[in-house]
Amino acid sequence: MKNRFFLWPKVCKLKKGMVCKTMRKKIHIQFMLITAIAILCTVFFSLCVSYDMIKDQVVEEIRSYAFLLRDINANENISWESFDSIQDELRITVVEEDGNVIYDNYVDKTQMDNHAGREEIQEALNYGEGYAVRNSDTLSENLFYFAVRMGDDAVIRVAKQASNAWGVLLRLIPLVSGIVILLFILCALLARFSTNRLIAPVENVAEHINNLEDVEIYEELRPFVATIQRQHEDILKSATMRQDFTANVSHELKTPLTSISGYAELMENNLVDAENITNFARAIHQNADRLLTLINDIIRLSELDAIPQAPEFEELDLYKIAQNCVQLLQVNAQNHNVRILLNGNTQMVYANRQMMEELIYNLCDNAIRYNKPEGSVEVNIFQGKRGVVLAVKDTGIGISCEHQERIFERFYRVDKSRSKETGGTGLGLAIVKHIAAVHEAALELVSEPGVGTQIQVIFRKTHN
Repeated sequence: MKNRFFLWPKVCKLKKGMVCKTMRKKIHIQFMLITAIAILCTVFFSLCVSYDMIKDQVVEEIRSYAFLLRDINANENISWESFDSIQDELRITVVEEDGNVIYDNYVDKTQMDNHAGREEIQEALNYGEGYAVRNSDTLSENLFYFAVRMGDDAVIRVAKQASNAWGVLLRLIPLVSGIVILLFILCALLARFSTNRLIAPVENVAEHINNLEDVEIYEELRPFVATIQRQHEDILKSATMRQDFTANVSHELKTPLTSISGYAELMENNLVDAENITNFARAIHQNADRLLTLINDIIRLSELDAIPQAPEFEELDLYKIAQNCVQLLQVNAQNHNVRILLNGNTQMVYANRQMMEELIYNLCDNAIRYNKPEGSVEVNIFQGKRGVVLAVKDTGIGISCEHQERIFERFYRVDKSRSKETGGTGLGLAIVKHIAAVHEAALELVSEPGVGTQIQVIFRKTHN
């Protein structure tokens, strides 16, 4: 995890007001946008429905007039000119079967063209009545038309301006606008209330990230919050480990540097006689070697932390790699008066070569350092039930139960004084654990104080 994630809880606390305000503003705007769209759609469809209702009402009105005028003409046999006194908003036209206009109360009939092609006239001649809405060529405005066939094969047509229907809607607009404004204000208040209610549990989570048990949260958010909490705990744990690691590194570096500085100062001030100069130089050399070893291990651990999860793997003969490592460590084993042996046969694993060499070297080197004089180290390579097994067994000091769980931690030592004598850095087994994790290998430790220790690394079966 990067450090920036570790700062997340503090950032939430410091900037909670700004972050939550931004979130609240976005949610509120979205609520208002949805509200506005809903209201506008409702008004639009309401006006469309109202227009259809008014249109049907107008059509029914002119239809009634058409039938009434037809019946009046049929019963009383009056002249068409008597219809001139009818309301000005109604236009009455009488058309013969051939389309010739014989009467119109708005326009001089001699100036009107043939109406045989009019939709409503054709429907009336064919079906007894007809209806249409269109722009009038004569009056240059939209009209509702309704035509009824009369017994003498003529058609009487009644028309009314479409603007009258729109006029009713226009009169409704002020009322509708007032309702829209009231609805918008009411929805704005409800949206603010809902937004605050929605954000409140999220704010509680941000404020109480370290104690979420008593915080009220949405049931749907519990898996997400549980994940955040686990990550938070892991981050805190990682931060603690980093702090401990930094403190341990500082301490481990300080010890040899202090020794080197002290010996060098004594020699610089001629406070060492000629007989002890060699001893002081040897001590400086030893501490410098220990310092270099420590720095190399720290750098390697940092490199392992930074490598990708899947480095370059290949099919490797684990026995052959172990054989090379054992040969390299023969001199070191002899210097510690320890025998190192290799048993087993060819076993193939799918792994990274450099990491395998480091893993085997560190296990063997650790077994040599913490062994007894005349002791032994056995390296066994064999096929187990769960996969290929690398087992390193020594006859050393052993590890008591209370230390076994922590033996793979960085800078953890069972016997600190012995570790300094042998030049151990306390990072060897930490490197082993890291490499095993990269290869998804299992680590098993069996140890008894005063008898010895065996560490097994179990690799999964070779990939085909």
